[in-house]
Amino acid sequence: MPTNSDNQKPQGTVRAPQQRTAQSGARPGAGKGAPRRRRPAPKKPTAAQQAAAKAAAPAAVKEQPAQSTQPTQPTQPTAKQSADGANKKKFRFQSRRGKGGQKVLPIRIVPLGGLHEVGKNMTLIEYGEDIVVIDCGMTFPDNDMLGVDVVIPDFAYAMENKKRLRGIVLTHGHEDHIGALPYFLRQLNLPLYGTPLTLGLVEGKLEEHRLLEKSKLHKVAPGDVVTFGKIKVEFIRVNHSIPDAVALAIHTPAGTLVHTGDFKIDYDPVDGQMIDLPRFAELGREGVLALLMDSTNAERPGMTPSERSVGQAFETLFQKADGKRIIIASFASNIHRVQQIIDYAKKHRRKVVVSGRSMENVTAKAIELGYLKVGKNQMIELADAGKYPPEKLVIITTGSQGEPMAALSRMANGTHRQISVTAQDFIIISARPIPGNEKHVGRVINELLKLGAEVIYEDMYAVHVSGHACQGELKTMLALTKPKYFFPVHGEYKHLVKNAGLGRSMGIKNDHIIMGENGHVVELSERGVKQDEVVTAGKVMVDGLGVGDVGSMVLRDRRRLSQDGLMTIVITMDSHTGEVLAGPDIVSRGFVYVRESEQLMRDAKAVINKTLQKCLAEEHRDWAEIKLSIREALSIFLWQKTKRSPMILPIIMEV
Repeated sequence: MPTNSDNQKPQGTVRAPQQRTAQSGARPGAGKGAPRRRRPAPKKPTAAQQAAAKAAAPAAVKEQPAQSTQPTQPTQPTAKQSADGANKKKFRFQSRRGKGGQKVLPIRIVPLGGLHEVGKNMTLIEYGEDIVVIDCGMTFPDNDMLGVDVVIPDFAYAMENKKRLRGIVLTHGHEDHIGALPYFLRQLNLPLYGTPLTLGLVEGKLEEHRLLEKSKLHKVAPGDVVTFGKIKVEFIRVNHSIPDAVALAIHTPAGTLVHTGDFKIDYDPVDGQMIDLPRFAELGREGVLALLMDSTNAERPGMTPSERSVGQAFETLFQKADGKRIIIASFASNIHRVQQIIDYAKKHRRKVVVSGRSMENVTAKAIELGYLKVGKNQMIELADAGKYPPEKLVIITTGSQGEPMAALSRMANGTHRQISVTAQDFIIISARPIPGNEKHVGRVINELLKLGAEVIYEDMYAVHVSGHACQGELKTMLALTKPKYFFPVHGEYKHLVKNAGLGRSMGIKNDHIIMGENGHVVELSERGVKQDEVVTAGKVMVDGLGVGDVGSMVLRDRRRLSQDGLMTIVITMDSHTGEVLAGPDIVSRGFVYVRESEQLMRDAKAVINKTLQKCLAEEHRDWAEIKLSIREALSIFLWQKTKRSPMILPIIMEV
């Protein structure tokens, strides 16, 4: 283990993760202290085992009323029965002292983002003097956040407790889980722990922000356990729409928390790395104090289809596109999907071209780390695409969400420098629009169709599957882990409510289901659950190089400017006598076209002069008071005449 900074508590590891510094690339061996521990990767089940598992799933998640006094006897215990049996023994908190007479302290869960929203995920786990940070993500601005680039969590509480922070553990490499790291690490350089691909994507972000050289990155693998004082964090393999995703088992003297991260159960994953269901079951037998579980797809019944099902759709569409150039838009981070596109391109003797900055960066990193397998000479540069017949090409591009500056949008608008869409193009949008992006995606599809291209999207073929668990998988996770407390996370409020309902259907008591909110501290102790402490947890807006300098007042002004425009009044006055030497001159932007509103401008000047003379007659020489009077009088006049409220900016120059 590397040496910690002065304000960090020394830490050992049950298994010392590999560390790579930007300067040397060195990988030290195991640290001192406890021995290494790594759980073997789960074996891929046979077809018969898969069928048996699927057949057993309904029994494992059989719904049972929580209040029933005479439950039927299912073929295996319900979640309620298992929880009441396993967890009573583990988590009754009958003594305030643990092993060796040590005092058992409460566990505190502090969500700083990710609740009542999708994105901006960041959670602090506290035990005694030790705090571990789980993820540090960003989200995209709402439509009314004009000019804002991204939104990140408020780090105020973390900075107030920086001497207790031991490190950051990352569940996977999506932006809503790693996107805010550069802004956090700029304030506090904590060690980062993540799987190789996750850290590979983090490295790119830190390099852009010129933070990589000083960063402390530690590679871990599923099965590894890292110790942070009294907190031990175990990494458990899960399936998601990006490789190398993990869940976390957080072991403390007071009990074990399981944080699923983003997950799904894929019985036939593209990379053959199946979620470690046996470990979740083992944790359930050992006793889980609380389960923090992904709520994104809690509204959707059934099971999330395997990523391989998208490959089957690709096979059909590649055959249908015979004689045409294929362009596929997808999320850059969905490496399993990119791998399937590459595989089918090879099968159909097509070269692969990548377009879009994020797609180029992610695929390059995935190839470098061995997560993408590309045949020799199969991938070519975009600049060389013109050397090949269109029907021999597959272009993988960004822009599946209709982003204005993404490659697919530029193709649709005819502004892409190297790709012009024609009637000989077969375009597949392999993604579902994120809520709020539907209009942008629809606009891009319409423009592509106008250019003569054939466009395929999710409503037509199964060209996308989610990376998040649906109700069947969520119930399975509840049945396996048998938590005493259930804390739905990662989702809008409606998602959390639906997930809580699944918990109740699995027999978890209503007062053991935690409905959290960003900034509301959840404390688990022998007295039960306490949620009466609130800490700072808001939205910090990033605009260009400015972080946090755009607040509600700035956004209000921007909205007003965007809706009704600006009117500037310039007056020149004698500083001694108060005599008006010039003006008022009116400059209007985004309000009315002055040449077509000359009478309105003359009337507005009359209102200004009348107000100004009234102020001077009353011997008001406070320029701020005079400007306020002009603003109020002109605002009333313009509303009466136009029913608009432009921003009014009076300027008084003294000579």
